[in-house]
Amino acid sequence: MGFAQDGTSPVVHTRSGPIRGVVEDGLAVFKGVPYAAPPVGPLRWRPAQPHRGWSTTLDATTYGPSAPQAVREGDPVLGGHGFPPFDEDCLTLNVWSPGADDARRPVLVWIHGGAFVSGSGAMPNYSGETFARHGDLVVVNLNYRLGPLGLLSFAADDGAECRNLWLTDQLAALRWVQDNIAAFGGDPGNVTLAGQSAGALSTAALAGPGGDGRLFRRAILQSVPLAMPLATPAESLARTAAYLEIVGAKDEDELRTLPWPRLVEATTGLLAATAQWGHWTAPFMPVQDDGTVARHPALNLLDGPGADIDVLIGWTGEESAFTFALGEAYAATTKDQVLRRARDSFGDGAAEAYAAYEAARPDARPIDVLVDLTTDELFRKPTLAFAEARAVRGRPVWTYEFGFPTPAHDGRLGAPHCLELPFVFDNFDKWSHAPFLAGMDTGIRDDLARTVHRAWISFIRTGDPNHPSMPRWDRYDQQSRTTMRFDTVTSAVSRLTT
Repeated sequence: MGFAQDGTSPVVHTRSGPIRGVVEDGLAVFKGVPYAAPPVGPLRWRPAQPHRGWSTTLDATTYGPSAPQAVREGDPVLGGHGFPPFDEDCLTLNVWSPGADDARRPVLVWIHGGAFVSGSGAMPNYSGETFARHGDLVVVNLNYRLGPLGLLSFAADDGAECRNLWLTDQLAALRWVQDNIAAFGGDPGNVTLAGQSAGALSTAALAGPGGDGRLFRRAILQSVPLAMPLATPAESLARTAAYLEIVGAKDEDELRTLPWPRLVEATTGLLAATAQWGHWTAPFMPVQDDGTVARHPALNLLDGPGADIDVLIGWTGEESAFTFALGEAYAATTKDQVLRRARDSFGDGAAEAYAAYEAARPDARPIDVLVDLTTDELFRKPTLAFAEARAVRGRPVWTYEFGFPTPAHDGRLGAPHCLELPFVFDNFDKWSHAPFLAGMDTGIRDDLARTVHRAWISFIRTGDPNHPSMPRWDRYDQQSRTTMRFDTVTSAVSRLTT
């Protein structure tokens, strides 16, 4: 298998059939490539199934539809959400490759975030061109089912239940990579799986029994909410019942007859019904069961086949500012409100914890305490605990904190959730719609982006993020507990506690 050149249109013969891409600025690009059967009709709410394939050459020059989702315009952090058109027939992936040769380049597979309700491989933010060009990598990103179409659970007649359909999609995509990526100049034995937020949680889940930890060699987990609990089967079925009531359907059979826009519309009602002040909440959550997700995803990278996967993991300095710092419900946050929220985490020690957070940040307001508390709870502390557990087992892990603050919104955001993404991809031209990047010194910004981007490339290529243009980044171990802090000045810091 390999590239056949027809003018400027590269053709690759995959196991499903031939596809024709396009050359963009020297890269061979293939968009909208099906990796599983369309999950429509009788396959709605069923695990991903193999695609039947095609005999004629498939045009792969335009992105496939994004997974159905709500579009949010005017977001003060990211701007508009989503990337239309949307359709249930969304199980496609995109490939960027530097060459039509047999170089067997390292492969990066990127899984987008979005709380399992939004996002797309078609978003310009996640274009693989910078990694492919700067790192001589083959890059793949993908769509997977979101929201009610990917995360609702139903009890089957035989007593089995169909859960975590989103994960069956992602597994199908990774298996497609194993079967086909050599034809695009990639090495199926040298795959790095990376993702941010829900994409990072997905990455950890894919190291579990379903993938046997053999579908990828390295993992990058950006802003993974390791402390967010998974739903139990009973909780998931209860949420499905609540969703049925909101959408106005009596059972699964009736739900199957409804068009997807109505299903997506009802997500807003479920979000309102499940929201809790001061907590990050999502209308749909992965389910821990005996099948697709048998244990918390982080455990997959601590023992079993996934323990041998090299891991790079980190968080942003003020993750929770993304949700709380600019939200209308938090505009007049009081100390009493935050103390009540702190009791959920610290019980009778809430006042002491509040005082400690207040003292740690100059001129801290109640909203700042809430941001720091929830960032610690969901991201920083569990990430460091995970790194500690890897270190105890002698498994390689590198940790980072992205601390570069944005001046946007008068500096109220600090370094929020998602801020590292344009630095990781080094593609600020693709983020012009995002208000949270406004006002940055472009010189400092671009230097930091080159540092971060090259570290990710080095890790993908070698399993070690070090490169000559940054300070020495040692593995996290029990002696130094080294964490690389990416900021105006990038430096390695030693953390003595988790």
